[in-house]
Parts: sequence; C-alpha cells; structure tokens
Amino acid sequence: MNSRIQSSLRVAASHQRDTERIGSFLATFTPSNDNPFLNYAIPDDHATPSPADVTALIAAYEKRLRKPRLEYIAQLAPAVEGVLIDLGFRIEGHLPLMTCAPGAEQILPIPPGIELVLPASDADLLSIVTVQQEAYGDPTPDPAAVTRLRNSLAAGGIAVLARIAATGEPIGAGVCSVPSDQTTEIAGIGVRAAFRRRGVAGALTTRLVQEACGYLSTLFNGCP
Repeated sequence: MNSRIQSSLRVAASHQRDTERIGSFLATFTPSNDNPFLNYAIPDDHATPSPADVTALIAAYEKRLRKPRLEYIAQLAPAVEGVLIDLGFRIEGHLPLMTCAPGAEQILPIPPGIELVLPASDADLLSIVTVQQEAYGDPTPDPAAVTRLRNSLAAGGIAVLARIAATGEPIGAGVCSVPSDQTTEIAGIGVRAAFRRRGVAGALTTRLVQEACGYLSTLFNGCP
C-alpha cells in the first residue's frame, strides 16, 4: 500500500510542474510559485543516494531560487534520511500517514449555518484559493493558483468550498489531487482563523472523502 501511495504522490507532484530526474530523485518545480510545499523532490523506493546525488539536487533547486526540500514515505527509502542530514538538511517532521478505504471513513457533521459546495464558477475557484492562502499565512490571492486549480479539476481533481449559508462568505476549503492508480491525496485543508475550532475542517475532510470515493468508484470500479 505504501508503495502505491508513494507512486501516486509522484504523479500528483508532477502535475502542472516542471520535473527533473536527479540520481534516484524525482525533483519537481512550480515555475510560478516558490512555495516550498509546491517545490520538492521524492526519492525512488529503496533509494540509496550518493552525496553527489544530493549535492546535485540542492544545486537544481538553488538554481531555480527554490528551497531544497523533500516529501516522501520514509519507510520506503530508509537510507535517504542519513545522507540528507549529513549534507545539511534538517527534519521538518515525521508525519503519520493516514489512509482511508470505503466504509472506514468517519462521518463528521456539517456545522450549523455552514454549507459545503463544489466550485461552479471562477469566483468559487478564487474563493478556494484565497481561503487556502489566508489559512496558510499568505493573504494575497495568486492568479496562477486559480489556473492550477482549474487545470487540476479538469484533469479529475476535486475541490470543496465551505461558506456561510446565509451570506455566501467563504470560510474554508480543501482539495483532492488528480487520482492515480485508484489513489488520491486529500490536501490543502484550510479554514480562516475566525472560523476555526467549529468542525469546519472535519466536515470538509468528510465531504472530500465522499466525493473521492464516489469519483474513483465510477472511474476505477473501486476506491482505495
């Protein structure tokens, strides 16, 4: 399962990004945005990179004025971490890998007065991007991010917008990556500060899981 997930992450990370194969790494770069979460490398499964490989990887990111960074499932490439640390990387975090199969999801309620909708207009796309960027510390809307989201949805990705039902005010959003090998990643769950601790993020996650499983069951006759 982990290998399948990592393979799907490679495909998702490559979508709408420039890529370069550097030793045992797939390096991805978003030309229009230097956000570290949109520019990172993923090692091959069971990779045993040399110091020269890592040095070349660092150079590739610095040449593009990007922070060298990696995201990967550590158990699939245990030899990578030590080489990275030896060459100056630090561990940003060892995060738990959460997976969900049909029937195993926890259904969380939608808070009173909140509605969850799929984007139906450019205004909705802008609201999703604006809410996400504000939630993650960048309140400036990014037109290129709207284009990336539009392209992702056209390729099979999913987005959900949370808003105040009475006024239409956007308060939260989240997305699913373009599916690959019957797998998709839920990402970018963000809620504006004034509306946190109310269950909005949980409701968004529930809706994204439901939409993903419904879409993947139609596309692949099964959802991971």
